[in-house]
Amino acid sequence: MTTSAELIEISESRSAHNYHPLPVVIHEAHGAWVTDVEGKRYLDCLSGYSSLNFGHGHPKIVEAARDQLERLTLTSRAFYHDQFAHFCAGLGDLTGKDMVLPMNTGAEAVETAIKVARKWGYEVKGVEPDQANIIVMENNFHGRTTTIISFSTDADAHDNFGPYTPGFRIVPYGSAEAIRQAVDANTVAVLVEPIQGEAGVLVPPDGYLTEVRELCSAGGILMIADEIQSGLGRTGQTFACDVEGVVPDIYVLGKALGGGVVPVSAIAADRDVLGVIHPGQHGSTFGGNPLACAVGIAVIELLNTGEFQARATKLGETLHARLRGLLGKGVSEIRGRGLWAGVDIEPSLATGREVSKAMLRRGVLVKDTQGSTIRLAPPIVVSEDDLIWGIDQLTDALYALKER
Repeated sequence: MTTSAELIEISESRSAHNYHPLPVVIHEAHGAWVTDVEGKRYLDCLSGYSSLNFGHGHPKIVEAARDQLERLTLTSRAFYHDQFAHFCAGLGDLTGKDMVLPMNTGAEAVETAIKVARKWGYEVKGVEPDQANIIVMENNFHGRTTTIISFSTDADAHDNFGPYTPGFRIVPYGSAEAIRQAVDANTVAVLVEPIQGEAGVLVPPDGYLTEVRELCSAGGILMIADEIQSGLGRTGQTFACDVEGVVPDIYVLGKALGGGVVPVSAIAADRDVLGVIHPGQHGSTFGGNPLACAVGIAVIELLNTGEFQARATKLGETLHARLRGLLGKGVSEIRGRGLWAGVDIEPSLATGREVSKAMLRRGVLVKDTQGSTIRLAPPIVVSEDDLIWGIDQLTDALYALKER
């Protein structure tokens, strides 16, 4: 078998350097654990950025994928297929919305929401042609397509990819007043992450989402919630917006919707919003394909039990309680909700990448962001003992870094 070092060398020489992976080559995975090509096991505490909420190879999801693989994988949307209706109805029921529009990746779902909001603005709200604007947040992360990076405040994602798509107004995250001041007669939507994942698992102030909802309702503006990372059980609720009882006009979903098996994304909205889309105006050959729909149906059925939301709540209490014990011991701040945490490492001690590498040596996979922050988001199927063991490895890693 080719070694990890050899595979990494080939990868680095033959692929574009659009990521900076940690030096591990994964060969196999089950549940919350992965195994590298040399046979070493690691506890996965990243979950594919919340794509693997149900763990690696969840039996129900794999069974659904295997059964569908043997029957039908693709028709294009030129024809109906027998999984499409069940997926759309199921996701509509889960979100409480009339209609869904399936796509593939999270970025596609965000692009879809932007297109729908603009079209709704022109045809329903009555905004003048080509004058629509959408309010977005500083430190957002919605993907890396050309339109999306046009309103990114991350230099790596944004710089040197212009000219940029106009029509976006950037305001500070967590301030409803900043949104209110940015609104004008041509504002068609507010696009917000209920929790900003890439920014370091930033949780907004209590009541923020409620204020955004009220502001949008009063102003005839669509509230678009990007729940790609925060949704589908991760925070202990089906959606992070549920914490404040807020229902957006458009849900943007992805990642865990594909169960870690295939890319599946979608937006969900009521008929008065999604009804503005007509044949030929938006689509994708693979969007809503039979395999994706079969996997999505399995995911929806798992969420409908409520088991994973309850488990994320319970394990999240353990996660955050034990992390709080590290404050002042190499950790300066902890944020998050449910089974999701952003951990700020004291900059004088180490960078987030140095801590991630130290955790890798101890058999735990985490990833850094924003310099000194690491994110913890283990699969919801992780056992409590394994979760505690993983946090103990962080404790040991911080202690060792202090002693170096």
